Amino acid sequence: MDQLGYRGRIAVVVPSTNTTCQPESERLRPRGVTNHVGRVSIKERPLTTEQAFMEHVQAMRDGMRTAIDQVITCQPTHVIMGVALEAFWGGVAAADALQAELAERAGVGVSMGSSATVAALRCLGAQRIAVLTPHQPRGDEQVRRYFEEAGFTIPRLTGLKCASPVLIAHTTRQQVIDALRGLDGDDIDAIVQVGTNLAAIETCAQAEVWLGKPVLAINAITYWDALRRSGIEDKIHGCGSVLERF
Repeated sequence: MDQLGYRGRIAVVVPSTNTTCQPESERLRPRGVTNHVGRVSIKERPLTTEQAFMEHVQAMRDGMRTAIDQVITCQPTHVIMGVALEAFWGGVAAADALQAELAERAGVGVSMGSSATVAALRCLGAQRIAVLTPHQPRGDEQVRRYFEEAGFTIPRLTGLKCASPVLIAHTTRQQVIDALRGLDGDDIDAIVQVGTNLAAIETCAQAEVWLGKPVLAINAITYWDALRRSGIEDKIHGCGSVLERF
């Protein structure tokens, strides 16, 4: 039995430019569970043109499986696919197919932000959602398409249009707060934040108090999905109502 990861070993696959998903995952880790990061090698570059953005997406797609092959040599009990755009790209059918393919490749269960968020929203009974992303418009289109195909109504979606992969993590807490307040309204049941390099877990948890409704941070929800699918029922406090209630 693994001395530290005797309850579970979670592999977290992220882009090499991502500085947020790993520390946020550590914040969520119960005793007896360990996290093990595999990185998809991509370049830090401006993403302000269509060509650059699509090349960035292709690089993540090409490197994701290699990163999984590398990290599963530590024999994880579950994998988190922390590449946010790929989790939504192509709609529900494409995302489901990707999740099944990666699980077969890894030999263990795989959690993705897209399906994990849908599971959490269904636990909450939410139908009308507002969405915050760090993406350029092409990425926002994919996120909207996925959630609409999953049966949700999206009255508002805000994309922060972060200029490069690394700069997503430079988004300030105040920018996140302002965006969440701008998304709120009587016409929505919950707010969803996507983008695994956008640091937002604690801010979203606090926003649930200000706004009086669920505010789901993708890294928290994906880790929640990984724990529950691993049979670990610990309640994690201070990181949002989903991790405390379900």
